[in-house]
Amino acid sequence: MSAEAVLLPGPDGGYGTDDDRVGPADPLRFVRRRFDGHYPIDPFGGDPQLQDLLAPIGRLTLPVRVEGPGRLPEIGPALLVVNRGLGLAEPVALYQAVRREVGRRLRVVGIPDLPFVGDGLRKLGSVAQYPEDLGAVLRAGHLAALPLAHTWLRQGAGTPPVRMLVAALGFPVYPVAMVPIGPLGLPIAGWRVRIGEPIRLDVERGSGDPLAAAELAEAARLAVDDLLIGD
Repeated sequence: MSAEAVLLPGPDGGYGTDDDRVGPADPLRFVRRRFDGHYPIDPFGGDPQLQDLLAPIGRLTLPVRVEGPGRLPEIGPALLVVNRGLGLAEPVALYQAVRREVGRRLRVVGIPDLPFVGDGLRKLGSVAQYPEDLGAVLRAGHLAALPLAHTWLRQGAGTPPVRMLVAALGFPVYPVAMVPIGPLGLPIAGWRVRIGEPIRLDVERGSGDPLAAAELAEAARLAVDDLLIGD
């Protein structure tokens, strides 16, 4: 049994999926597609039907409250720069917030490029932490999230990966703060997601200027810190 890598045209819009817009969970259709081998895998290894099937589990296990949801872009390429602690909870919670608020699939950057583990995370919409991969995702018109460096007990924004931000030059970049709801910094009641205003930087798309990327990295760090201070 093998997966088709291209969405074929048809009365239901190919296989009834869109690699940017979310769809309803349909377990029966999911199983049928797996058996007949006709299900979509997008150019980045994502499995849209699998993501839609698992989305309700994420909503139950990682509840989110979004502040500034109107700032999330509903269409077109953009990068969300988000803080995180030790682990993957913040990116996964942000993925749920984006699904709920704007109905888009979020591409989380930074999965390990390892056999089996990396392949599984790609199916869920993640991409490896390579500038080439991030650039390809943005040029394809997707919404991506770039977690900053780990911070102990989520204090501060963390260090932005400058080499990754070279690929984001010229695209809209939004700071995002993830704040756990609960005592002692524990997300017992879920997560508060704060969306900031887009970072303004006068630079041409695809310029590849490392100095501009460093400027963007510092602006992103300060913007995320400001959002965290508001807690």
